Amino acid sequence: MEDLSPNRAELDPIEIASIDEIRALQLQRLKWSLRHAYDNVPMYKERFEAAGVHPEDLQELKDLAKFPFTYKNDLRDNYPFGLFAVPRSQIIRLHASSGTTGKPTVVGYTANDISNWADLVARSLRASGLRKGDMVHNAYGYGLFTGGLGAHYGIERLGATVVPMSGGQTEKQVGLITDFQPDGIMVTPSYMLNILEQFHRAGLDPRDSSLKVGVFGAEPWTDAMRRDVEQAFDMHAVDIYGLSEIMGPGVANECVETKDGPVIWEDHFLPEIIDPQTGEVLPDGELGELVFTTLTKEGLPMVRYRTRDLTRLLPGTARSMRRMEKITGRSDDMMILRGVNVFPTQIEEQLMATGGLSPHFQIELYTAGRMDAMRVYVEANPDAADELSKTAAARMLTKRIKDNVGVSTEIVVGEPGDVARSQGKAVRVIDNRKKE
Repeated sequence: MEDLSPNRAELDPIEIASIDEIRALQLQRLKWSLRHAYDNVPMYKERFEAAGVHPEDLQELKDLAKFPFTYKNDLRDNYPFGLFAVPRSQIIRLHASSGTTGKPTVVGYTANDISNWADLVARSLRASGLRKGDMVHNAYGYGLFTGGLGAHYGIERLGATVVPMSGGQTEKQVGLITDFQPDGIMVTPSYMLNILEQFHRAGLDPRDSSLKVGVFGAEPWTDAMRRDVEQAFDMHAVDIYGLSEIMGPGVANECVETKDGPVIWEDHFLPEIIDPQTGEVLPDGELGELVFTTLTKEGLPMVRYRTRDLTRLLPGTARSMRRMEKITGRSDDMMILRGVNVFPTQIEEQLMATGGLSPHFQIELYTAGRMDAMRVYVEANPDAADELSKTAAARMLTKRIKDNVGVSTEIVVGEPGDVARSQGKAVRVIDNRKKE
Protein backbone atom coordinates (compact mmCIF):
# COMPACT_ATOMS: atom_id res chain seq x y z
CA MET A 1 0.00 0.00 0.00
CA GLU A 2 1.06 3.52 -0.82
CA ASP A 3 2.33 5.77 2.02
CA LEU A 4 -0.46 8.34 2.34
CA SER A 5 0.75 10.15 5.47
CA PRO A 6 -0.33 13.80 5.18
CA ASN A 7 2.17 16.62 5.00
CA ARG A 8 2.24 18.14 8.50
CA ALA A 9 2.32 21.61 6.99
CA GLU A 10 -1.19 20.93 5.62
CA LEU A 11 -2.69 20.07 9.02
CA ASP A 12 -4.80 22.54 11.00
CA PRO A 13 -2.41 24.12 13.55
CA ILE A 14 -4.64 23.02 16.47
CA GLU A 15 -4.19 19.33 15.49
CA ILE A 16 -0.53 19.50 16.50
CA ALA A 17 -0.72 22.29 19.09
CA SER A 18 0.53 21.81 22.65
CA ILE A 19 -1.78 20.09 25.14
CA ASP A 20 -1.91 23.35 27.16
CA GLU A 21 -3.07 25.27 24.08
CA ILE A 22 -5.76 22.68 23.33
CA ARG A 23 -7.02 22.67 26.93
CA ALA A 24 -7.12 26.49 27.08
CA LEU A 25 -9.19 26.61 23.89
CA GLN A 26 -11.50 23.89 25.24
CA LEU A 27 -12.08 25.81 28.46
CA GLN A 28 -12.87 29.02 26.62
CA ARG A 29 -15.30 27.26 24.27
CA LEU A 30 -16.85 25.13 27.02
CA LYS A 31 -17.73 28.24 29.04
CA TRP A 32 -19.46 29.67 25.95
CA SER A 33 -21.30 26.38 25.20
CA LEU A 34 -22.67 25.96 28.74
CA ARG A 35 -23.84 29.57 28.80
CA HIS A 36 -25.40 29.19 25.33
CA ALA A 37 -27.29 26.03 26.39
CA TYR A 38 -28.41 27.54 29.73
CA ASP A 39 -29.66 30.80 28.23
CA ASN A 40 -31.46 29.34 25.23
CA VAL A 41 -32.71 25.82 26.02
CA PRO A 42 -35.35 25.56 28.79
CA MET A 43 -34.45 21.92 29.55
CA TYR A 44 -30.83 22.82 30.25
CA LYS A 45 -31.80 25.74 32.46
CA GLU A 46 -34.10 23.47 34.47
CA ARG A 47 -31.53 20.65 34.65
CA PHE A 48 -28.70 22.93 35.74
CA GLU A 49 -30.83 24.59 38.41
CA ALA A 50 -32.13 21.25 39.69
CA ALA A 51 -28.50 20.10 40.01
CA GLY A 52 -27.57 23.36 41.77
CA VAL A 53 -25.05 24.41 39.11
CA HIS A 54 -24.68 27.47 36.93
CA PRO A 55 -22.46 28.13 33.87
CA GLU A 56 -20.28 30.39 36.08
CA ASP A 57 -19.43 27.35 38.23
CA LEU A 58 -17.18 26.10 35.45
CA GLN A 59 -13.73 27.49 36.25
CA GLU A 60 -11.65 24.58 34.95
CA LEU A 61 -12.37 21.62 32.69
CA LYS A 62 -12.81 19.13 35.51
CA ASP A 63 -15.73 21.24 36.83
CA LEU A 64 -17.82 19.82 33.98
CA ALA A 65 -18.40 16.76 36.21
CA LYS A 66 -20.75 18.95 38.32
CA PHE A 67 -23.18 19.32 35.42
CA PRO A 68 -26.02 16.88 34.61
CA PHE A 69 -26.01 14.34 31.78
CA THR A 70 -28.11 14.50 28.63
CA TYR A 71 -29.75 11.32 27.32
CA LYS A 72 -31.16 10.17 23.99
CA ASN A 73 -34.68 10.19 25.45
CA ASP A 74 -34.27 13.91 26.15
CA LEU A 75 -34.37 14.47 22.40
CA ARG A 76 -37.59 12.48 22.09
CA ASP A 77 -39.15 14.16 25.12
CA ASN A 78 -38.49 17.57 23.55
CA TYR A 79 -39.63 16.54 20.06
CA PRO A 80 -39.43 18.16 17.59
CA PHE A 81 -37.53 21.39 18.23
CA GLY A 82 -37.44 21.84 22.01
CA LEU A 83 -33.65 21.47 22.36
CA PHE A 84 -32.71 24.00 19.70
CA ALA A 85 -30.75 26.93 21.10
CA VAL A 86 -31.51 29.24 18.17
CA PRO A 87 -34.82 30.20 16.51
CA ARG A 88 -36.05 27.47 14.17
CA SER A 89 -35.65 29.85 11.23
CA GLN A 90 -31.86 29.79 11.80
CA ILE A 91 -31.72 26.00 11.48
CA ILE A 92 -30.77 25.33 7.87
CA ARG A 93 -30.83 21.53 8.00
CA LEU A 94 -32.98 19.05 9.92
CA HIS A 95 -32.42 15.31 10.22
CA ALA A 96 -34.86 12.90 11.85
CA SER A 97 -33.96 9.33 12.68
CA SER A 98 -36.53 6.65 13.46
CA GLY A 99 -37.20 6.14 17.13
CA THR A 100 -38.40 3.30 19.32
CA THR A 101 -41.35 5.25 20.69
CA GLY A 102 -42.80 6.51 17.45
CA LYS A 103 -41.10 9.88 17.90
CA PRO A 104 -37.91 10.34 15.90
CA THR A 105 -34.71 11.84 17.21
CA VAL A 106 -34.41 15.26 15.57
CA VAL A 107 -31.12 17.09 15.10
CA GLY A 108 -30.59 20.48 13.50
CA TYR A 109 -27.71 22.64 12.30
CA THR A 110 -27.09 26.32 11.72
CA ALA A 111 -25.08 27.49 8.71
CA ASN A 112 -22.03 27.82 10.97
CA ASP A 113 -22.59 24.30 12.36
CA ILE A 114 -22.65 22.91 8.82
CA SER A 115 -19.48 24.79 7.96
CA ASN A 116 -17.68 23.46 11.04
CA TRP A 117 -18.91 19.95 10.23
CA ALA A 118 -17.61 20.22 6.67
CA ASP A 119 -14.24 21.38 8.04
CA LEU A 120 -14.06 18.44 10.44
CA VAL A 121 -14.99 15.82 7.85
CA ALA A 122 -12.38 17.38 5.53
CA ARG A 123 -9.86 17.13 8.38
CA SER A 124 -10.91 13.50 8.91
CA LEU A 125 -10.45 12.69 5.23
CA ARG A 126 -7.03 14.35 5.22
CA ALA A 127 -6.10 12.25 8.27
CA SER A 128 -7.27 9.21 6.27
CA GLY A 129 -4.77 9.99 3.52
CA LEU A 130 -7.02 11.77 1.03
CA ARG A 131 -6.15 15.09 -0.64
CA LYS A 132 -7.51 17.99 -2.62
CA GLY A 133 -8.09 16.83 -6.19
CA ASP A 134 -8.79 13.20 -5.18
CA MET A 135 -12.11 11.55 -5.98
CA VAL A 136 -14.20 9.99 -3.20
CA HIS A 137 -17.05 7.52 -3.73
CA ASN A 138 -19.62 8.27 -1.00
CA ALA A 139 -21.65 5.17 -0.17
CA TYR A 140 -23.07 6.57 3.09
CA GLY A 141 -26.82 7.02 3.17
CA TYR A 142 -28.35 10.32 2.06
CA GLY A 143 -31.71 9.70 3.73
CA LEU A 144 -32.82 10.45 7.27
CA PHE A 145 -29.45 9.78 8.81
CA THR A 146 -26.71 12.36 8.93
CA GLY A 147 -23.83 10.38 7.44
CA GLY A 148 -24.20 10.88 3.70
CA LEU A 149 -24.68 14.62 3.65
CA GLY A 150 -22.03 15.21 6.31
CA ALA A 151 -19.55 13.15 4.33
CA HIS A 152 -20.59 14.89 1.10
CA TYR A 153 -19.97 18.41 2.36
CA GLY A 154 -16.67 17.33 3.89
CA ILE A 155 -15.40 15.82 0.63
CA GLU A 156 -16.26 19.04 -1.18
CA ARG A 157 -14.67 21.16 1.58
CA LEU A 158 -11.45 19.14 1.20
CA GLY A 159 -11.45 20.14 -2.45
CA ALA A 160 -11.98 16.57 -3.60
CA THR A 161 -14.56 15.30 -6.08
CA VAL A 162 -17.56 13.55 -4.55
CA VAL A 163 -19.44 10.70 -6.21
CA PRO A 164 -22.78 10.52 -4.33
CA MET A 165 -24.17 6.98 -4.17
CA SER A 166 -25.70 5.85 -0.83
CA GLY A 167 -25.97 2.10 -0.19
CA GLY A 168 -27.59 -0.48 -2.45
CA GLN A 169 -27.32 -0.92 -6.21
CA THR A 170 -24.10 -2.84 -5.61
CA GLU A 171 -23.61 -3.67 -9.27
CA LYS A 172 -23.82 0.04 -10.16
CA GLN A 173 -21.40 0.89 -7.31
CA VAL A 174 -18.74 -1.42 -8.73
CA GLY A 175 -19.43 -0.13 -12.25
CA LEU A 176 -18.82 3.46 -11.15
CA ILE A 177 -15.72 2.54 -9.14
CA THR A 178 -14.36 0.79 -12.24
CA ASP A 179 -15.29 3.63 -14.63
CA PHE A 180 -14.61 6.72 -12.49
CA GLN A 181 -11.43 5.44 -10.75
CA PRO A 182 -11.99 7.06 -7.32
CA ASP A 183 -9.12 7.31 -4.84
CA GLY A 184 -11.26 6.76 -1.73
CA ILE A 185 -14.57 5.34 -0.58
CA MET A 186 -16.72 6.21 2.44
CA VAL A 187 -18.76 3.19 3.39
CA THR A 188 -19.84 0.91 6.22
CA PRO A 189 -17.43 -2.02 6.60
CA SER A 190 -20.18 -4.60 6.14
CA TYR A 191 -21.34 -2.98 2.90
CA MET A 192 -17.75 -2.99 1.68
CA LEU A 193 -17.99 -6.77 1.83
CA ASN A 194 -20.98 -6.58 -0.53
CA ILE A 195 -18.90 -4.49 -2.90
CA LEU A 196 -16.06 -6.99 -2.63
CA GLU A 197 -18.40 -9.85 -3.51
CA GLN A 198 -19.66 -7.92 -6.52
CA PHE A 199 -16.10 -7.40 -7.76
CA HIS A 200 -15.63 -11.17 -7.68
CA ARG A 201 -19.00 -11.81 -9.38
CA ALA A 202 -17.99 -9.41 -12.16
CA GLY A 203 -14.70 -11.27 -12.63
CA LEU A 204 -12.68 -8.23 -11.47
CA ASP A 205 -9.65 -8.26 -9.20
CA PRO A 206 -10.36 -5.70 -6.43
CA ARG A 207 -6.61 -5.20 -5.98
CA ASP A 208 -6.54 -3.70 -9.46
CA SER A 209 -9.10 -1.06 -8.49
CA SER A 210 -8.11 2.59 -8.06
CA LEU A 211 -9.13 2.67 -4.37
CA LYS A 212 -6.33 3.75 -2.04
CA VAL A 213 -8.38 4.46 1.11
CA GLY A 214 -11.59 3.20 2.67
CA VAL A 215 -13.07 5.42 5.41
CA PHE A 216 -15.30 3.08 7.40
CA GLY A 217 -17.97 4.21 9.81
CA ALA A 218 -21.46 3.67 11.27
CA GLU A 219 -20.77 0.28 12.86
CA PRO A 220 -18.11 -1.37 14.98
CA TRP A 221 -15.58 -3.39 13.05
CA THR A 222 -12.56 -5.41 14.03
CA ASP A 223 -8.92 -5.24 13.14
CA ALA A 224 -9.44 -8.65 11.53
CA MET A 225 -11.97 -7.02 9.19
CA ARG A 226 -9.45 -4.22 8.54
CA ARG A 227 -6.81 -6.76 7.56
CA ASP A 228 -9.25 -8.64 5.28
CA VAL A 229 -10.34 -5.52 3.44
CA GLU A 230 -6.85 -4.05 3.17
CA GLN A 231 -5.57 -7.31 1.74
CA ALA A 232 -8.53 -7.74 -0.63
CA PHE A 233 -8.28 -4.23 -2.11
CA ASP A 234 -4.63 -3.35 -1.46
CA MET A 235 -5.86 -0.17 0.23
CA HIS A 236 -5.80 1.50 3.64
CA ALA A 237 -8.88 1.05 5.84
CA VAL A 238 -9.42 3.68 8.56
CA ASP A 239 -12.14 4.27 11.13
CA ILE A 240 -14.35 7.38 11.26
CA TYR A 241 -16.57 7.99 14.29
CA GLY A 242 -19.53 10.19 14.94
CA LEU A 243 -23.09 10.31 16.14
CA SER A 244 -25.90 12.54 15.00
CA GLU A 245 -26.62 14.08 18.40
CA ILE A 246 -23.05 15.39 18.64
CA MET A 247 -22.58 16.20 14.94
CA GLY A 248 -22.48 13.15 12.68
CA PRO A 249 -19.48 11.39 11.15
CA GLY A 250 -16.25 13.28 11.73
CA VAL A 251 -16.28 13.69 15.52
CA ALA A 252 -13.15 11.52 15.46
CA ASN A 253 -11.03 9.78 12.83
CA GLU A 254 -8.08 7.46 12.64
CA CYS A 255 -4.83 8.70 11.16
CA VAL A 256 -3.61 6.63 8.22
CA GLU A 257 -0.01 6.75 9.44
CA THR A 258 -0.84 5.02 12.77
CA LYS A 259 -4.32 3.40 12.56
CA ASP A 260 -4.38 3.21 16.34
CA GLY A 261 -7.90 4.40 17.13
CA PRO A 262 -9.86 7.50 16.12
CA VAL A 263 -8.40 10.87 17.13
CA ILE A 264 -11.09 13.00 18.79
CA TRP A 265 -11.20 16.52 17.36
CA GLU A 266 -10.97 18.10 20.77
CA ASP A 267 -11.22 21.68 19.57
CA HIS A 268 -14.94 21.02 18.95
CA PHE A 269 -15.85 18.14 21.29
CA LEU A 270 -14.86 17.48 24.89
CA PRO A 271 -14.82 13.75 25.73
CA GLU A 272 -15.21 12.13 29.14
CA ILE A 273 -15.22 8.48 30.15
CA ILE A 274 -17.63 7.60 32.95
CA ASP A 275 -18.60 4.55 34.92
CA PRO A 276 -21.92 3.59 33.20
CA GLN A 277 -23.47 2.61 36.55
CA THR A 278 -22.36 5.44 38.83
CA GLY A 279 -21.72 8.28 36.39
CA GLU A 280 -18.33 8.89 38.01
CA VAL A 281 -15.69 10.35 35.69
CA LEU A 282 -12.87 7.85 35.11
CA PRO A 283 -9.23 8.70 34.37
CA ASP A 284 -7.82 8.39 30.85
CA GLY A 285 -6.98 4.80 30.00
CA GLU A 286 -9.92 3.29 31.91
CA LEU A 287 -12.74 1.52 30.08
CA GLY A 288 -16.16 3.11 30.41
CA GLU A 289 -18.97 4.92 28.64
CA LEU A 290 -18.05 7.75 26.29
CA VAL A 291 -19.67 11.11 27.06
CA PHE A 292 -19.42 14.17 24.81
CA THR A 293 -20.01 17.88 25.31
CA THR A 294 -20.10 20.06 22.20
CA LEU A 295 -17.91 23.16 22.30
CA THR A 296 -19.01 25.07 19.19
CA LYS A 297 -22.51 23.80 18.27
CA GLU A 298 -25.03 26.61 17.90
CA GLY A 299 -28.23 24.85 16.82
CA LEU A 300 -28.22 21.82 19.12
CA PRO A 301 -25.66 22.12 21.91
CA MET A 302 -25.14 18.90 23.84
CA VAL A 303 -23.97 18.92 27.46
CA ARG A 304 -22.50 15.65 28.70
CA TYR A 305 -24.36 13.49 26.20
CA ARG A 306 -24.23 9.82 27.07
CA THR A 307 -23.34 7.97 23.89
CA ARG A 308 -23.70 4.42 25.33
CA ASP A 309 -20.48 3.57 23.48
CA LEU A 310 -17.88 1.76 25.58
CA THR A 311 -14.25 2.73 25.03
CA ARG A 312 -11.25 4.36 26.72
CA LEU A 313 -9.34 7.60 26.13
CA LEU A 314 -5.71 7.26 25.07
CA PRO A 315 -2.91 9.81 24.63
CA GLY A 316 -2.29 11.38 21.23
CA THR A 317 0.20 9.83 18.81
CA ALA A 318 -0.04 11.16 15.24
CA ARG A 319 -1.84 14.25 16.64
CA SER A 320 -1.73 16.10 19.96
CA MET A 321 -5.40 15.37 20.63
CA ARG A 322 -6.47 12.25 22.47
CA ARG A 323 -7.52 9.06 20.73
CA MET A 324 -10.21 6.61 21.69
CA GLU A 325 -9.98 2.88 21.47
CA LYS A 326 -12.15 1.33 18.78
CA ILE A 327 -15.68 0.92 20.15
CA THR A 328 -16.06 -2.43 21.90
CA GLY A 329 -19.70 -2.49 22.87
CA ARG A 330 -22.78 -0.71 24.14
CA SER A 331 -23.94 -0.04 27.61
CA ASP A 332 -27.52 -1.01 26.75
CA ASP A 333 -29.31 -3.48 24.52
CA MET A 334 -28.83 -1.81 21.18
CA MET A 335 -27.82 -4.00 18.28
CA ILE A 336 -25.93 -2.63 15.24
CA LEU A 337 -26.68 -4.52 12.07
CA ARG A 338 -24.89 -3.43 8.91
CA GLY A 339 -24.61 0.12 10.15
CA VAL A 340 -28.20 0.44 11.40
CA ASN A 341 -28.96 0.83 15.10
CA VAL A 342 -31.69 -1.58 16.14
CA PHE A 343 -33.49 -2.04 19.43
CA PRO A 344 -35.62 -5.10 20.25
CA THR A 345 -38.47 -2.71 20.98
CA GLN A 346 -38.36 -1.54 17.35
CA ILE A 347 -38.89 -5.13 16.21
CA GLU A 348 -41.67 -5.52 18.77
CA GLU A 349 -43.33 -2.35 17.50
CA GLN A 350 -43.48 -3.69 13.93
CA LEU A 351 -44.59 -7.13 15.13
CA MET A 352 -47.48 -5.62 17.06
CA ALA A 353 -48.57 -3.76 13.95
CA THR A 354 -48.67 -6.96 11.86
CA GLY A 355 -51.90 -8.95 11.84
CA GLY A 356 -52.06 -12.69 12.53
CA LEU A 357 -49.00 -12.84 14.86
CA SER A 358 -48.74 -13.17 18.62
CA PRO A 359 -46.55 -10.68 20.54
CA HIS A 360 -43.97 -13.35 21.45
CA PHE A 361 -40.69 -13.09 19.57
CA GLN A 362 -36.99 -13.74 19.77
CA ILE A 363 -34.16 -12.30 17.71
CA GLU A 364 -31.20 -14.40 16.59
CA LEU A 365 -28.06 -12.67 15.39
CA TYR A 366 -25.83 -14.91 13.31
CA THR A 367 -23.03 -14.76 10.80
CA ALA A 368 -23.85 -15.43 7.16
CA GLY A 369 -20.54 -15.63 5.30
CA ARG A 370 -18.72 -12.61 6.64
CA MET A 371 -21.85 -10.55 7.23
CA ASP A 372 -23.95 -10.16 10.35
CA ALA A 373 -27.56 -11.18 9.81
CA MET A 374 -30.79 -11.22 11.82
CA ARG A 375 -33.46 -13.86 12.10
CA VAL A 376 -36.67 -13.14 14.00
CA TYR A 377 -38.68 -16.03 15.41
CA VAL A 378 -42.36 -15.25 15.83
CA GLU A 379 -45.51 -17.35 16.00
CA ALA A 380 -48.93 -17.34 14.45
CA ASN A 381 -52.08 -16.56 16.32
CA PRO A 382 -54.28 -19.67 16.65
CA ASP A 383 -56.82 -18.19 14.23
CA ALA A 384 -54.16 -17.55 11.59
CA ALA A 385 -52.02 -20.68 11.81
CA ASP A 386 -52.64 -21.97 8.27
CA GLU A 387 -49.67 -21.85 5.88
CA LEU A 388 -51.17 -19.15 3.66
CA SER A 389 -51.72 -16.80 6.60
CA LYS A 390 -48.26 -17.49 8.05
CA THR A 391 -46.58 -16.77 4.71
CA ALA A 392 -48.51 -13.51 4.31
CA ALA A 393 -47.65 -12.42 7.88
CA ALA A 394 -43.96 -13.20 7.36
CA ARG A 395 -43.89 -11.12 4.17
CA MET A 396 -45.68 -8.23 5.85
CA LEU A 397 -43.39 -8.23 8.91
CA THR A 398 -40.27 -8.44 6.73
CA LYS A 399 -41.46 -5.40 4.77
CA ARG A 400 -42.43 -3.43 7.88
CA ILE A 401 -39.04 -3.98 9.52
CA LYS A 402 -37.21 -3.06 6.30
CA ASP A 403 -39.31 0.08 5.74
CA ASN A 404 -39.46 1.35 9.33
CA VAL A 405 -36.31 0.04 10.99
CA GLY A 406 -34.07 -0.16 7.94
CA VAL A 407 -32.70 -3.71 8.17
CA SER A 408 -33.31 -6.89 6.23
CA THR A 409 -34.43 -9.86 8.32
CA GLU A 410 -35.44 -13.45 7.93
CA ILE A 411 -38.81 -14.08 9.58
CA VAL A 412 -39.62 -17.56 10.85
CA VAL A 413 -43.31 -17.93 11.71
CA GLY A 414 -43.90 -20.92 13.98
CA GLU A 415 -47.00 -22.54 15.41
CA PRO A 416 -48.72 -21.08 18.47
CA GLY A 417 -46.47 -21.71 21.49
CA ASP A 418 -43.27 -22.23 19.49
CA VAL A 419 -41.43 -19.15 20.76
CA ALA A 420 -39.73 -19.47 24.16
CA ARG A 421 -41.62 -17.64 26.89
CA SER A 422 -40.08 -15.22 29.32
CA GLN A 423 -39.16 -16.60 32.73
CA GLY A 424 -38.80 -13.12 34.16
CA LYS A 425 -36.75 -10.76 32.10
CA ALA A 426 -37.34 -11.60 28.46
CA VAL A 427 -34.36 -12.90 26.52
CA ARG A 428 -34.98 -10.95 23.36
CA VAL A 429 -31.65 -11.42 21.62
CA ILE A 430 -29.62 -14.59 21.09
CA ASP A 431 -26.22 -13.71 19.70
CA ASN A 432 -24.86 -16.64 17.70
CA ARG A 433 -22.41 -14.58 15.67
CA LYS A 434 -18.93 -16.01 15.30
CA LYS A 435 -16.57 -14.46 17.80
CA GLU A 436 -13.10 -13.59 16.67
